[in-house]
Amino acid sequence: MGHLRVAVLGPLEVARDGTVVRLGPRQLELLSVLIVELGRPVLASRLVDLLWGPTAGDSAATTLRSHVSHLRRALAGGSPTATAGTVVTTVSTGPGLAYRLDLPPDSLDTHHFERETAQARRLLDGGDLIELPRAAELFGAALARWRGPAFADVADRPFALPEVARLDALRRTARRGHAEALIALGRHGTAVGDLTGAVVDNPYDEGMRCLLALALYIGQRVDEAAEVCRRGTILLRERGMDAPQLQRLQRAILRREDLSLASLTSVVARSAPPPPAAPDLLPPDPPHFVGRTAELALARRLCTVPQRRQILLLTGPAGVGKTSFAVRLAHLLSRDFPDGRLYVNLRGFDPGGSAMTGDEAVRLFLDALRLPPEQVPASAEARAGRYRTLLSGRRMLIVLDNARDAEQVRPLLPGVPGCAVVVTSRQQLPGLVAVEGARPVTLDLLTATEARELLADRLRDGRVAAEPRPVDGIVERCSGLPLALAIVAARAAAHPGFPLAVIGRELAESAGSLDGFAGGDPATDLRSVFSWSYRALGEPAARLFRLLGLHPGPDISIRAAASLAALPDRQVRPVLGELARAQLVMERVPGRYTCHDLLRAYAAELVAVEPEQARHEARQRIVDHYLHSARTADARMSPLRDPITPPPARPGVAPEEPVDNTRALAWFAVEHHVLIRVVELAARYGFDRHVWQLAWALTTFLGRRGHWEDLIAVQNRALAAAERDGDRAARAQAHRDIVVAYSETGRFESARGHLEHALVLLDDLADRVGQAHTLLTLGWVSEKEGDQAAALRHDERALRLFRADGHEAGEARALNAVGWDHAVRGDYQETIRYCQWALALQRRLGDRTGESNSWDTLGYAHHHLGHHRRAARCHRRALALSRDLGHRYNEAEALHHLGDTHQALGDRDSARDCWLNALEILTEMGHPMAEALRDKVAASHGHPRSAPAVAALPAPQPGL
Repeated sequence: MGHLRVAVLGPLEVARDGTVVRLGPRQLELLSVLIVELGRPVLASRLVDLLWGPTAGDSAATTLRSHVSHLRRALAGGSPTATAGTVVTTVSTGPGLAYRLDLPPDSLDTHHFERETAQARRLLDGGDLIELPRAAELFGAALARWRGPAFADVADRPFALPEVARLDALRRTARRGHAEALIALGRHGTAVGDLTGAVVDNPYDEGMRCLLALALYIGQRVDEAAEVCRRGTILLRERGMDAPQLQRLQRAILRREDLSLASLTSVVARSAPPPPAAPDLLPPDPPHFVGRTAELALARRLCTVPQRRQILLLTGPAGVGKTSFAVRLAHLLSRDFPDGRLYVNLRGFDPGGSAMTGDEAVRLFLDALRLPPEQVPASAEARAGRYRTLLSGRRMLIVLDNARDAEQVRPLLPGVPGCAVVVTSRQQLPGLVAVEGARPVTLDLLTATEARELLADRLRDGRVAAEPRPVDGIVERCSGLPLALAIVAARAAAHPGFPLAVIGRELAESAGSLDGFAGGDPATDLRSVFSWSYRALGEPAARLFRLLGLHPGPDISIRAAASLAALPDRQVRPVLGELARAQLVMERVPGRYTCHDLLRAYAAELVAVEPEQARHEARQRIVDHYLHSARTADARMSPLRDPITPPPARPGVAPEEPVDNTRALAWFAVEHHVLIRVVELAARYGFDRHVWQLAWALTTFLGRRGHWEDLIAVQNRALAAAERDGDRAARAQAHRDIVVAYSETGRFESARGHLEHALVLLDDLADRVGQAHTLLTLGWVSEKEGDQAAALRHDERALRLFRADGHEAGEARALNAVGWDHAVRGDYQETIRYCQWALALQRRLGDRTGESNSWDTLGYAHHHLGHHRRAARCHRRALALSRDLGHRYNEAEALHHLGDTHQALGDRDSARDCWLNALEILTEMGHPMAEALRDKVAASHGHPRSAPAVAALPAPQPGL
């Protein structure tokens, strides 16, 4: 692949070896997101939200994969080889599939702009006259890289705003530096031209106007210089902002003072009479602040937008670092608010319960603003009015830390534009957002990288770099919570001789509790800090929070929370809302709530003192909810599957009821990780029947999505539970269901062992239908092992057993299996005959999964008979059905075969597109056939890495 150059300082442009790469609108948006997150994986689900938002349909994930494939090809010059795919990398993460852009930083124009600007600033600040021309040259080269607004195509999209704001701020700094260098070199005319454009782009930048006026004045254009100051002062006052620098500079210009660049700072700082010192109540800048780059950029932009009263609301759970963030932000904003910085801790969640009133804070601020005591009004309302009057016409920053509610904050809000307010709270304060127009910013947990940086910054003794594995364990157990990391760092700092592995083991031994984060100071003891939020809850919310300590996580739906608490939906919604406002849970996506592991451990400690009977009933409601929900969802995905009968649900349980295949698939996808943990919970607390029935209900989804290790794990738990339960039919079912996963991961010996156990059990039970299903699976395994004769023999026997029992759904699947066996053996007419019988049955029964398999088998047979157009129609029908069903392997198989047919028809581009999409699916699934298909794709491009593989994919898994 050639060398890529990416330019974002203007409309997005990509060039490969000097040739412009053309991208469609969606590919351009997709690449923009990946550039903003350069080197970091972006979840596919987040990309769907960013690209389509609420209009995203059920096919958005498939469309996204197509866009990624086309973007990869475009960046690679049309090459679909594996090497080309390394620019946009597919990454498997805990929450799901993600994509990452892997480009060296110097491929981006922003890298060169920032490097040149930094070099120029160092030369300019060095004060060496010999270096001034080089500084001006570097500033000019950096600014010449701009072709318009940064990320011009997507500048208004939320994902781009923080980076656009950061780059714009750097551009303004570079323009000022360039002007300073030009003025120092005596190139006043050039400086005036550049600064005139800069002032048009940034009309409220007082410093830029001062430089323009200075350049005009030194260039003997005195009247123009004074006019720049006068107009700037009027413009800023119209927007409710003072302009002291411009006023002082204007006076110096009118007096014809001897001005130079070196004297500018002292001139604009002079005042007669000098103003009183600006109040500054801010705590010191936090010494160990790390990360939060994007959030800081966004917060700075929101606080400095002119023409509006700016109120920023910072929310987040206890211990996430809201105060540190607010104080760091305030220090960064100090130049933007020259008239002072006010700070107060409102003690909204103080352990003593002594929250400060709004009026008490107003009195504190009146004192800081030097209002004489005899002028302080007698009533609270009048005091608030006097406070607002004193703020009028000033540019001040007010930080209201640890607010309990909106009423506590309202008396402290300025009445006119010019000031900015930063409010921090554990509550979401919707009234402040709705009525006062506050802009909310939620602080999340630190990333793993930021957490390591925090530990390294606090310790600074080399232990973090020297012990990466123990550090990983510490970071994981601290859940990215800054306070937890600070507590651990303090313990490590107090014992410099302790290896971090020792501290990591202490945390591991106390896993599931907060013992490792206890301390003598309530402000740094996690239990105490969490308790301040918990004690503010009403009893229904407090009860639900305690019960969440029994839920295995990682998140919970509204309906599941209703079942857990035995409450109707309409009652549990406001309770969850109260928990969310208190930041004890987070609503990351609509209708789903989560909390980090340390809050979960706190809830578990609280619920541990509840009576054992109450805990047992709550756990049973959990497993009842998910079993009955999964049973219903599986029935929508596989309506002809032989059913099971779950035990009756306990009173208060309200299962989910997906109404069709699409919603059932979506429910399983969202609840996937929860369901795996529920199986573990059921096994741990002796709900054996729930264990094997949950495993049964999960089999279709896990198999269709290719989650082989999860399938093996739940079926092994099912085997143990069924054995404890004494249910031989359930044991046989689990033996058979685990085979697919073992076979797909190449563990054929294990697969055959389970099949043998299943056949013995089914023979003892005289279960002919179960035997037939098991024989179909045995035939499929035989084919994967290359024994096609055995495969045909097992499938024909299964067909006879199904027919003898009158089991039409099984008969249809067996007909397709026998048809596939004949296709692999080259007897295509027999394949067509068997598959037509299968299709007739499947259509009558409504077996869409079986129908998709039969259409694909028919297409394969027609392809090899030379009926390529007929084959393409068959494969397209199979593909449409598979996508609608969410059957990933069948989709890949249909795409693979359709690509073969396109190639036979001479349409090589369509063939490559099909193969690439199939390859991506198989790669995501970790399927061994991905390598063979990759070779075929490479061979089609004339770059074979090895002998091209042209064999068909094995038949789809039986019963899925």
